[in-house]
Amino acid sequence: MSSAPSSERVGTSALASEQGKNSIVIPFEASTDPAPSCRIDHLVFSRLKRLAIRPANLCSDAVFVRRAYLDVIGTLPTAEETTQFLGEANPGKRSALIDRLLARQEFADYWAMKWSDLLRIKAEFPINLWPNAAQAYHHWVRSWIRDNRPYDLFVREMLTANGSNFRVPQVNFCRALQNKEPRAIAQAVALAFMGVRAEKWPEARLREMSVFFSQIDYKPTREWKEEIVFFNPEKMHAPRSATLPDGVRVQLRPEQDARLVFATWLTNPHNPWFARNIVNRIWSWLLGRGIVHEPDDMRPDNPPQHPELLAYLAQELSASHCDLKRIYRLILNSQTYQLSSIPATDNPAGAANFAYYPLRRLSAEVLIDALCQITGSGEEYTSAVPEPFTVMPAGERAIRLPDGSITSSFLELFGRPPRDTGLESERSDRPSAAQRLHLLNSTHIQRKIEQSESLQDLVRTAKQPRDVVNGLYLTILSRYPTDEELETVKAYSGGALKRRDALVDLAWALINTSEFLYRH
Repeated sequence: MSSAPSSERVGTSALASEQGKNSIVIPFEASTDPAPSCRIDHLVFSRLKRLAIRPANLCSDAVFVRRAYLDVIGTLPTAEETTQFLGEANPGKRSALIDRLLARQEFADYWAMKWSDLLRIKAEFPINLWPNAAQAYHHWVRSWIRDNRPYDLFVREMLTANGSNFRVPQVNFCRALQNKEPRAIAQAVALAFMGVRAEKWPEARLREMSVFFSQIDYKPTREWKEEIVFFNPEKMHAPRSATLPDGVRVQLRPEQDARLVFATWLTNPHNPWFARNIVNRIWSWLLGRGIVHEPDDMRPDNPPQHPELLAYLAQELSASHCDLKRIYRLILNSQTYQLSSIPATDNPAGAANFAYYPLRRLSAEVLIDALCQITGSGEEYTSAVPEPFTVMPAGERAIRLPDGSITSSFLELFGRPPRDTGLESERSDRPSAAQRLHLLNSTHIQRKIEQSESLQDLVRTAKQPRDVVNGLYLTILSRYPTDEELETVKAYSGGALKRRDALVDLAWALINTSEFLYRH
């Protein structure tokens, strides 16, 4: 590859301005101070005021459009989408953009990926769902998200369904485990839907919860790898009592499916765990930190940082009949979510109290999809045990992969979770030296840039050299370059901004900036 300019020189006057035209320099913050616009803001800003923590300024439009696309649909905005948004004069354009993103198909793709991590949707060892079941399960999850069906029914179906793991995909919840004992199922239920690591409970409490899953049975069919999951009344020989996690004892009869009893208790609007768990997870997914942190470690000695905020969101979920998009809208439209990532104070309590938006590296799937979108290239994804159901069509996006066993060396290097435990911590977005070297020096990234037809089209269609630079910045960083950056690029290229090597070097430099690699 030709010698490229330092990534500190090109594209990193960053995190400081917004603009709709090169002459306007307002990099990453808006000129207006944040003011509460909803109940979330009143709760967060009131607490910040009590703690004498100043919130960050609002983010700029250029930052917001990129942030919203990445956080809501896991997809980088195109140059055309960014230009259109930045050119709108409508004061309600941020809210309108949020509604459009929530309605896009990529919303279902991206959040099905997130749920697939939690539900351990993986064909091969150690989960061993097998490809047919893994893909059917993923399709079922994605359909629920796409149709925005009530969250309580989503959970209830997974806990109580009976049938073939190929034809009734939701029964795979009880199969996507390293063992299928009642205790393991109870732990998986507590982790996914209560945000609790039940292995830390007293032994008697976990044993009591396991009773509700003790009548689940499995039997094979004549079809290879197919299995029937069903309620087996013969596994309980006499009436017995069991204790729910809140301490209430219930009587169970052998012919009564105890899963229904537990599911009814769990999804009750007044359940202290159910609504709080999912709204806390959504908050964590969008703002990088849970109100209870870690979001799957709710316990008495790990209380919420902001109890009133958690209670409000849980109440809103119940009032909306478990409409998850309602929670997304509330959070995304808040000034709290739209704060800049540049702290206004060095108070260490600012992060835990949501005084600014946290910097987070793009997750593996989002990053490779962004690189492919920028360069107009594709990736190949394969399974260690290739079978007909693991053959991915050419150009498939990483956020759409239905099975954790279908992967690539890039996804493994950049921290895609193995989907073995359902823990949020399985995914690692921490940068490493190997990742930096891959982005800086690998032939994988070099070829994508050098062989990119879309980048060459940018040169061919540009009317003047400045259009090339504008196009690259809009495509890669979702903003216009500042005048200072234009001068830096011009000086590097000797004014010949349409030269192929200058184009490649500039694209390479921008892709290697922190501004591109991080959510901000």
